[in-house]
Amino acid sequence: MKTLVIAEHDNGALKPETSKTINAAVKLGLEVDVLVAGLNISTMSEKLASIAGVNAVLTADNAVYEHQLAESMTDLVLSLADNYSHIVASATTTGKNFMPRVAALLDVAQISEIIDVIDADTFKRPIYAGNAIATVKSLDAKKVITVRASSFDLQGEQAAVSINTLDTVSDSQLSMFVSVEQTESERPELTAAEVVISGGRGMQNGENFALLNGIADKLGAAIGASRAAVDAGFVPNDMQVGQTGKIVAPNLYIAVGISGAIQHLAGMKDSKVIVAINKDPDAPIFQVADYGLVADLFEVLPQLEGAL
Repeated sequence: MKTLVIAEHDNGALKPETSKTINAAVKLGLEVDVLVAGLNISTMSEKLASIAGVNAVLTADNAVYEHQLAESMTDLVLSLADNYSHIVASATTTGKNFMPRVAALLDVAQISEIIDVIDADTFKRPIYAGNAIATVKSLDAKKVITVRASSFDLQGEQAAVSINTLDTVSDSQLSMFVSVEQTESERPELTAAEVVISGGRGMQNGENFALLNGIADKLGAAIGASRAAVDAGFVPNDMQVGQTGKIVAPNLYIAVGISGAIQHLAGMKDSKVIVAINKDPDAPIFQVADYGLVADLFEVLPQLEGAL
């Protein structure tokens, strides 16, 4: 049997999660086909065909799939399911929307947010807000898996493979796209940024988050926040990093005025290098930090920006 990966994209470009999810799928040791569903996706199909490890690309190019509504995506995946033993997608908003439906209709247990592949049946995934790693083995004939992409590397390139067009069009008409509201920013997307600087309750108010702007500009960084800062109304929800926010694993993560609650650590502790700035020497964030600075952030941040 083979593995089917569902590509993550925004109808304009592939998201980095797709390449990382293919990396996870390759570790299963089976042939990997990639399904990309959307509208006007020929360019993305060509890019997918050149990602290392991909055996074939399946394209469903139709207005029905433009917004990847859960019901239509589920029907499309189910129409292909007989040919695959493993169905894999990123643990993103889109993947979390349709994959549980796929698992339910196949009558199997979904294996969620894996961070490592032991073999085709056995996986590692975080539990207890990331405080423990469970090794799980599935006895289901078909495995429905979501991947925490931040735990895997980007795939390399290969000679382009075949691209096959699917004629299947499944419009469930159970839901319809109305509108989308997104925060526009010139900064990198949080989950894709190579550098992230986040502020916590120690920032004291939303205006003080401006202290992070200059540093972020110089480092090409995305700006995040702890749940405490979001709950206090300092910044909007889409900036939240943590168990109930966004999971990030940049090359550099700078935590400013963040104590390091378990829920926040669950969302960023896989970062390659962690820098913490906090005036409390006993803050839990220092237990995971590679570099820690015990100091008043209002004194340090202007100095750091100046040094940069």
